[in-house]
Order: sequence, then structure tokens, then C-alpha cells
Amino acid sequence: MSHCPCGNATQYEVCCQPIHHNHSEAHTPEQLMRARYSAHVLGLVDFVVNTYHSSCHAAEQRDAIAESVDSDWVELEVLESSFGADENEGYVTFKAFFNQDDTQYCLEERSRFVREDGLWFYIDGEYPIEEQQDQRLSQSVESLKIGRNDPCICGSGKKFKKCCG
Repeated sequence: MSHCPCGNATQYEVCCQPIHHNHSEAHTPEQLMRARYSAHVLGLVDFVVNTYHSSCHAAEQRDAIAESVDSDWVELEVLESSFGADENEGYVTFKAFFNQDDTQYCLEERSRFVREDGLWFYIDGEYPIEEQQDQRLSQSVESLKIGRNDPCICGSGKKFKKCCG
């Protein structure tokens, strides 16, 4: 294998494989998150299950986790990595792309990791809140019926007449 499935330019044998063989080799939340993604690509269900925090009871959800691992994962993009309230909590925001039914999808998450007894574990994640788009933006300009006192379609919060009108 040339590059690691996690997207790093280094070889799998020096990037995620050591972590797959020894969980303690993940020294940061980002390293564990990348190894978990690589485990999805490589079908390493046990690694994914074993790197959930014990409060998640991942072993009880093994079948659902295995189904997720069995997806056609194609790319990982790490957007941000940071520590939390202390050195035993960390966050990684990422986008993971997968193919299903001839369509590519994106899973975006801000994952939270905790360190216990020197080992990092995935505990939970948050999905970004999608902003509501003004439905008028999908219409042609000629068909728009915007009153001067209506909110502006640009999303500024101002009245149309005081903004783009």
C-alpha cells in the first residue's frame, strides 16, 4: 500500500498500522480518528469497536458498526483538531466521503475523544447544523415577489428595501 487510507502522505505501515496493532500508539485524538477511518476502509471492525469509550457499549452495537465499516469509504479530510477542557479531552472535525448507489456522500462530524489510562477513545460527535436557505434564492429574479418590507434574500436580516432592494 502506498499512502495511508487516512489521507496522510506517509505509508500505512508507518502511519495507522502501528495504531491498529497497538492502540497506545495513538498519542493524539487526531491520530486515533485517522486510524479509525483507516480501519473503516480496511474492514477492521474489532479496532473500531475497541476504540469506542466503554460508556458507548459498542460491543452491543457491533452489527451496526460492521455495516458502517462495510461502506465504500473513499476519502478523509481533517478540518480541525484541538484539545478540549484539559489534556484528556480532544476534538477532531472531519469530512469522510463514501460511495453508495452510484452517489458520493459526505459525513461531517466534530468528534469528541477522551483519554483514560493513557489511551484515547471516541466518545461521541456532533453533526453541523445546516442553515436554512431562503427558498426565494432558488427562483429566477423575474419571478420573485419581494415586498419592500420583506427580509432581504441575501440573509443579512435587514429589510429588502434597506439592503439589496
